[in-house]
Amino acid sequence: MADKSNKDNKVIKRVVTALVLLALTFAILAFLQKLLMPKYQKGVIEGSFTEEYYKEKVPHDVIIFGDCDAYESYSPVKMYQEYGISAYIRGSGEQYINQTYYLLKDVLRTETPKVVVVSIHNMQHDVPRNEAYNRMTLDGMRWSQDKVDAINSSMVEGETFASYVFPILRYHDRWSQLTRTDFEHVFSKNITSHNGYYMRCDIKPQGKLPPPTPLLTYKFGDNAMAYLDKIRVLCEENGIELILVRAPIEFGWYEQWDQNIEEYAAQYGLTYINFCDYSEEMGLDMTVDTYDAGVHLNIYGAEKLSVFFGQYLVDNYDLTDYRNVPEVAAEYEKDIQFYNEMRDDQLYEIATYGELKSYGANAIEN
Repeated sequence: MADKSNKDNKVIKRVVTALVLLALTFAILAFLQKLLMPKYQKGVIEGSFTEEYYKEKVPHDVIIFGDCDAYESYSPVKMYQEYGISAYIRGSGEQYINQTYYLLKDVLRTETPKVVVVSIHNMQHDVPRNEAYNRMTLDGMRWSQDKVDAINSSMVEGETFASYVFPILRYHDRWSQLTRTDFEHVFSKNITSHNGYYMRCDIKPQGKLPPPTPLLTYKFGDNAMAYLDKIRVLCEENGIELILVRAPIEFGWYEQWDQNIEEYAAQYGLTYINFCDYSEEMGLDMTVDTYDAGVHLNIYGAEKLSVFFGQYLVDNYDLTDYRNVPEVAAEYEKDIQFYNEMRDDQLYEIATYGELKSYGANAIEN
């Protein structure tokens, strides 16, 4: 009996030891995976935007989707200050229209906005074309069937689904690129956006834009149109008003594309707003309202557009004035403080150095 008991104890010890070693192995791999994944805390911060949405503590009447034309053109904080609108931008670098669809489905898991705004700038790409941009949009999504479908519809040549499930397969060779920021933000990240808005306070005036290169066809791709249809139907099914928009940026767009969107909107009774048509009305001045010679708006341009668009929204939709909802207003006061602090810090760097040092492309992770 004693021999049998000793054998049983040895077996139990071996099993426990094996389980402990297995747990330690998984823990080490999980830590290494978090360490090696890009943190997007400085420089290219757009990769943080997708996951920052999940930290929101307030409801949103308006959700804006799209690429840089979305997250660099609208200031939700300004819209709240002026009109009490609670808005969020679920934008990401070169967000493809199929990804917009799945991000909208992801939003509908937790809230149903009254208005969905889709920037049509991303319609120019029929299918995803860049793994780096895929990663910036998809890695930060919470796991659900929507993320699975988004990945499967986005992968380009050379990508594997397994590398999204286990990002260490993709980032295992980042050892030489690790910075202090990687170690500081293994388990937590700072908020980099303002309700999804990417703030830039520097100014670089727009010069004469080169004429656009003629295209063989100006028809949007079948895949892009199919996903725009999916977005439209999903909004209809959930009683959401859908607005298609184009930021007031002349660079990189064609009048024929506008005609395509106008025809689509007319066919389905949708609202399409080309803000280029209202630049003068909103007081936009591209000698001071852009930070990169007219490719994107800076804070001054974004705030002008946000005041103009916010007025349109409150005039045409039944939106809540959340300035009158104490628990929501309290959260927005924190957002306003963060917004003002970053604005003031950027203005200080511009006044001191003549350029931004801690923001944008000049920001160097240490």
